Amino acid sequence: MAPVVTLEFGARATGEPHQVFQVTCDIAAHLADVSFPTASPLVMSVARTFWEKATAAHVFCAQGRIRSERYARHWHDLAAIARSPHFATVIADRTVATAVARHKSYFFIEKDADGQVIDYMPATAGHLKIVPQGEARTALAKDYAAMQADEVMVGNAVSFDELLEACADLEAKANRTAA
Repeated sequence: MAPVVTLEFGARATGEPHQVFQVTCDIAAHLADVSFPTASPLVMSVARTFWEKATAAHVFCAQGRIRSERYARHWHDLAAIARSPHFATVIADRTVATAVARHKSYFFIEKDADGQVIDYMPATAGHLKIVPQGEARTALAKDYAAMQADEVMVGNAVSFDELLEACADLEAKANRTAA
C-alpha cells in the first residue's frame, strides 16, 4: 500500500450544515499500550454528505455515464451511511435534502440521457434513483472492480451485486421516508 492519503477538497457543496467530529485511529483499540493522536475537525454533516452523494448517483442513473474513475465510491459511501446509526436521521432530514436539491439546481445543471434538464427536487422528495441499469450498471461495475483491484476500500468490500442490493434497499427506504 502506498504511503499516501488523498483528501478531497471539492467546492461542490456549501459545507453547511457542519459539525465537529471526533476522529481516532482504528488500531488504537487493539494496541492499548500505544498512545495515538485524536482530532476534532469541523466536517460536513452526515446528512449533507448523504444527499450530495445520493443526488450525484441519481444524476449518473439519469445520464448513464461515468464522470471519472473511482466514481463508484459514492455508492460504497451511501451503503456505508445506510449501515450506520445515522441513516434514519439522515433520510428524514428534509431541510438538508431540499437545500442540496436547491443548491445543485442553481450551480450544477445537468441533463439526462435524452437531453432534458434533471430536476433534483424529485430525487430528494420520494423519487430517488441510485441503482443503474443496462450499460450504466456495466460501467459502474467496471469502475467498482478497478477500485477493488486498487484496494481503495478499507476492509472487506462487498461484491458489486451486494453493493447494489444495499443501494436498492437504501433507495426504497429513502423514497418511502420522503413520500
